[in-house]
Amino acid sequence: MPNTPGPDEDDLTAVPRPHPVFHVEQALLGALLLEPQRVHDVTGIGPDAFSTAAHRALFAAIRSLPAPDPVEHAKDAKWLDTVLTTARKEARGLSAPYLHSLVQVCPLARHAPAYARMVEAEHCRRRLAAAAQRLTHTATDTSLPQRVAATLTEADAIATVVDDIAARFPPHPGSLPRAPAPAPARPQHEEAADEERLLLAATTAHPSSVEQMRWLTPGDFTHPLHAGLWQCLTALDRRGTPIDPVTVLWEAQHSGLLRPGADPRELLGLLSGSFGSPEHWGERVVQRSVLAVADHAGQTIEAFTDEAASTPYQLVVGSRRALADLSAVRTRWRHATSPADRTARARATRAASVPRAGPPQTTAPSATRSPR
Repeated sequence: MPNTPGPDEDDLTAVPRPHPVFHVEQALLGALLLEPQRVHDVTGIGPDAFSTAAHRALFAAIRSLPAPDPVEHAKDAKWLDTVLTTARKEARGLSAPYLHSLVQVCPLARHAPAYARMVEAEHCRRRLAAAAQRLTHTATDTSLPQRVAATLTEADAIATVVDDIAARFPPHPGSLPRAPAPAPARPQHEEAADEERLLLAATTAHPSSVEQMRWLTPGDFTHPLHAGLWQCLTALDRRGTPIDPVTVLWEAQHSGLLRPGADPRELLGLLSGSFGSPEHWGERVVQRSVLAVADHAGQTIEAFTDEAASTPYQLVVGSRRALADLSAVRTRWRHATSPADRTARARATRAASVPRAGPPQTTAPSATRSPR
């Protein structure tokens, strides 16, 4: 009959298909149990760098206890008993046989600093993966009241992790990440399409807003036709061509946006009517773009961390490239929502508007009385 461990005795060696770092952690802990004075050579990691609760508890206990005299330590296991008693406060499943097995699996105790460096590298990978997951989760969490602000905060947290990894591990040649980045996905929600149509109609009705909305790009749109129409609007504005539904239709035809057999009246209807300001709908469009790019950046970084062959610096290079796209759209989002930029756009719109003619004057102006 097989021996079933009790509720307080976890079979720590029966981990299904452990990652290589699990064995590295065992080697490091075995080295420190065998030669405790080497704990001073182990830098750059803390208990949280280990992948299991038992290993974290053991490392914390080893580091918290004064190292024994090497000669006395070779004669008896008193110090090991103290380590076990201390560690069991956090990991009750630890046992004396497991500590002895750690000593046996350690190849060479003097390699403890090298083992610690490997543990540090894998911990960096887990930290980066967790930060990427938080970014993706925040960018897609529709229940958040300030989702863009929360998403950008998580992006800053990733950048901090990446900078820390870069400081810990020097660059080296051939540092491109091996894992392919996932293809960017822009789901075409009906709400997003409606907002884009409202933006195009409002901009066609108020052409002066095109110049003030340089922070909006075709890549911010979820629908290819809408992105093409925005390119038509910006092209007409750049050339100084009058903008109205008919001129935009003509530009769309020459841009290849009209499918064979398409009814031009549908496009004219899309561009007609104006509800709300172009800047309002433009901000909505670029806001969705920020969240979509952040979601893609998080997925890309997580894909890099899933590739076991990636070195820490490869993770740094890949993550910084993924965050660069987010940084670009983030800058445009700030321009779109900055109070100073809003004021400047409003002034430019008022200056470009043609003053209305007042009612005809039917009475002579009153004479100004001179002061006595």
